[in-house]
Amino acid sequence: MPDLIQSLQSRDLGHLRIVTSLWGVELASIEMDAALTELAAALLDPALVREIVDALSAEALSALNVLAEGGGRIPWATFVRRFGEIREIGSGRRDREQPYLHPISVAETLFYRALLARAFFDTPSGVQEFAYIPDDLLPLIHHGEHGENREEKQKISMASVLSIVSAPPLGRLASLKERARILPADDRILDDACTLLAALRIGLMPPETPIPVHVVTEFLSTAKLILPSLHGGGARTRTEQNRSGGVQLEPVRVFLEASRKDALEMLVSAWQTSKSFNELHLLPGLLCEGEWTNQPLVTREFLLVLLDAIPENQWWSLPAFVHAIKEKYPDYQRPAGDYDSWFIRRADSETYLSGFDHWDDVDGALIRYFITGPLFWLGMVELATPGDSEIITAFRVNEKRVTSNDNGKLMVSSNGRIAVPRSVPRVTRYLISRFCEWEEAKPDEYRYRVSTRSLEKAQEQGLKVSQLLSLLAKNAAAEIPPAFIKALKRWELNGTEARVENPVVLRVSRPDVLEELRKSKAGRFLGEILGPTTVIVKKGAQSKVLAALAELGLLAEDTTKGDIITGETNL
Repeated sequence: MPDLIQSLQSRDLGHLRIVTSLWGVELASIEMDAALTELAAALLDPALVREIVDALSAEALSALNVLAEGGGRIPWATFVRRFGEIREIGSGRRDREQPYLHPISVAETLFYRALLARAFFDTPSGVQEFAYIPDDLLPLIHHGEHGENREEKQKISMASVLSIVSAPPLGRLASLKERARILPADDRILDDACTLLAALRIGLMPPETPIPVHVVTEFLSTAKLILPSLHGGGARTRTEQNRSGGVQLEPVRVFLEASRKDALEMLVSAWQTSKSFNELHLLPGLLCEGEWTNQPLVTREFLLVLLDAIPENQWWSLPAFVHAIKEKYPDYQRPAGDYDSWFIRRADSETYLSGFDHWDDVDGALIRYFITGPLFWLGMVELATPGDSEIITAFRVNEKRVTSNDNGKLMVSSNGRIAVPRSVPRVTRYLISRFCEWEEAKPDEYRYRVSTRSLEKAQEQGLKVSQLLSLLAKNAAAEIPPAFIKALKRWELNGTEARVENPVVLRVSRPDVLEELRKSKAGRFLGEILGPTTVIVKKGAQSKVLAALAELGLLAEDTTKGDIITGETNL
């Protein structure tokens, strides 16, 4: 960073004399270069620095400490939001009005004492303006404290670190209107996880789940229950993916066999410590573009600390909580206070949400999503809305996570349909679903149907009908229909014994017409004879048979399309 002389060389001689007057030193030089050298020599006296710093107000001392703890600089926009602006006035007006005697902000107090300067510096995201302490003053301010003053400043520094923990909770209690309709916490994320794992295992397109599929995928990836993306993966990873659908078989077995309480804790623990689960990238309706990076784990830990301060069993206003963070910790996810280099836009717009003016659209939206999304899905908070509105306006931290029972029983019908309540053990549903066609689920019930095709797919994965029968017998609420058991056993022994098809059938008026057609070149397009005047047309050969009939001079009506094929008749 620039030193004291470099920081002041753009100022006029009048500004230098203001600095000397506030420091209580004399300035004899009347030439700018000489005056700068003389001033720097006087101001870099450690004893004098301690005296000036000791005389600062608590607010000014706090601002100076924030700069020092930040390595001597922080983004200018961040600094002025916390400690106020510096008025831009000319030298004439400055000398008349003497703003240094009546500063409007902490920033002005420090600026006219040469303890604060501003300049543009290069950063990985481009050139950015910073507030900073001149380089040669910084060590005298940061490390030159002695005696009681040093102890006091250490207290201030420690307070800045612990202020979040010790400060009162941000926001306020929710009003009765804000918490009129309660959305209780639950553990349905475990059921959605089971659905997705089963779909991946059998190569099925995952159905829509109450929690968005792509979010459930992130939770499972974070918990190392599914393989990461194959981009950049080796041959072994691709082989495992093809064989298991990306499912980590042994971890998934442990996860599905665990109690709901333990399984939920697995997801919570993995999420809380994950560096890859990025809530900002999951924000609905927003797209993150470019190569910039954020720190989701740091942000997550910060927000969880703020939530820890909220009293137990108290409904809290979500809008007030978000507003309080904006007022006190606006840069909670942007350590450099950078609101310009993150390329974020709405999915339905080409306009980027850059600048602090879009804080509510990005940073505020992230806090709301964090609470109403991951925290709610993991059963860590309850939510509430005002009456019939869908807008979440209140939340309550759920210290003891609620989990459902897993002692339910399933129902089996004679036509091969299986109804599996949400309370049936997840490992049971996971296994049964691999034998079945999936039908549309209800809120608390999953529906499946056994078919010859689903049994064939299960057989290809090494599954046996006896395993399905054992699962059903162990978990059914009533006796399994004997006809269904018989059908499964016969299929395992004989394969498919009956098939319902929808073939194209050719029907002629007399047996001799069919015989004539069979002897013609169209005969190769005919299949199984069903009777003296009826024959099956081979798949895809319908138009060829109709053309052959026309060549024989026969009128033929295609009732599947309503057309009549005509030709010269010899009848």
